[in-house]
Amino acid sequence: MASAAEQLAANVNWSAFSKAEELQKRIWFTLGALIVYRLGTFIPMPGLDPIQLARIMEQQTQGILGMFNMMSGGAVERMAIFALNVMPYISASIIMQVMATVSPTLERLKKEGEAGRRTINQYTRYLTVVLAVVQSYAIARGLEASQGLVLNPGFMFQLSTVVTLTGGVMFLMWLGEQITSRGIGNGVSLIIFAGIVANLLQGFASTMTMAETGAISWLSAIFLYALVVAVIISIVYVERAQRRLLVQYPKRQVGNRMMGGDSSHLPLKINTAGVIPPIFASSLLVLPTTIAQFNAQNAPDWLTETVRLLNHGQPLYMLLYGVLIAFFAFFYTAVVFNPTETADNLKKYGGFIPGIRPGKKTAEYIDYVLTRLTVLGAGYLVLVCIIPEWILAGYGGNLILLGGTSFLIIVSVTMDTVAQIHSHLLAHQYEGLIKKARFKSPRGT
Repeated sequence: MASAAEQLAANVNWSAFSKAEELQKRIWFTLGALIVYRLGTFIPMPGLDPIQLARIMEQQTQGILGMFNMMSGGAVERMAIFALNVMPYISASIIMQVMATVSPTLERLKKEGEAGRRTINQYTRYLTVVLAVVQSYAIARGLEASQGLVLNPGFMFQLSTVVTLTGGVMFLMWLGEQITSRGIGNGVSLIIFAGIVANLLQGFASTMTMAETGAISWLSAIFLYALVVAVIISIVYVERAQRRLLVQYPKRQVGNRMMGGDSSHLPLKINTAGVIPPIFASSLLVLPTTIAQFNAQNAPDWLTETVRLLNHGQPLYMLLYGVLIAFFAFFYTAVVFNPTETADNLKKYGGFIPGIRPGKKTAEYIDYVLTRLTVLGAGYLVLVCIIPEWILAGYGGNLILLGGTSFLIIVSVTMDTVAQIHSHLLAHQYEGLIKKARFKSPRGT
């Protein structure tokens, strides 16, 4: 028999959506904030020659700049005020998550509930500013190293670049928090989502243009689009997949009544690490390429040869890419999920897994199951990210629409946002039922 929530979910329709005025306001606020973000990606940074910038960016599409440009919706190639996007904030968040597992102080804050979470968030903001300043200064020095790009190089240009780019990061961080609290979905994820979607639309259009001009055959274009659909379906299927561990709670007597005796499930995702492993792996692999591009004339021979071997589509690149993705999948899963803490929480509230002793044995069992799931999750991430690289190597082109990391982010953010919209609709329907019950209750008395 379907639960009350499932029955309500089956009745969710456009009529229910039209009556949910608060949800509509949240969606309009989110759309307005994303429009502001997209406008900011077209506001150029001061002190640069736009013609020279366009020429240089055409030559540097394979390094970290190319990856950041994809994440920022083209803001990097225009050197806009939002060129850094929210990447410093994401890096700071990941660093704080890792530090929380090794620092006793941060671990205690993490266990203090809402107050501890606010303190950790404040530390994350401070670290974001530091990372943004460092990256902004590095970008300023890199721009000055390009002949004819900076109109007036020197201290003032470096200062203006640091202030502009750091201010852009802080504004986007604030905008993301506003979307999360006043809009719908995770604000930071939606900002990245908007940038990738903008580039993907351009990628779809460029593929169609290539087919029309004869650069690729129409059969190849159809195959590419079919591959995109297959990748999206696979990502949706795996991201929704869970291994549910049965958890039971013993019965206890409270007064003259028997309480408890319920059972629930501990859901374990196949891909617990999310999209972090491909992002980390890409960043490490394209670092030598980016260094060589900024210093092409003075680069040593060994670095030039390394760059050649680590180009997209090369066997060594794909091998290292897959190995790094698998490594970071296990590493980040160990960071974000603590089996010992989960087992202690179950024991604290009287829950247990049937056939497994509470405490240490439960932690070992959860770790065993999670390790097996991570093997599947790592293999899934490797396939989703390597297959597009293999296709790129066959076609020898830069087809944006085939980015495995891009589709991972798009599908994950879309599923999360749709789930939140669905939750708001269910809450609105529950409120309607409660109001009806209040009006009917006096008549029945």
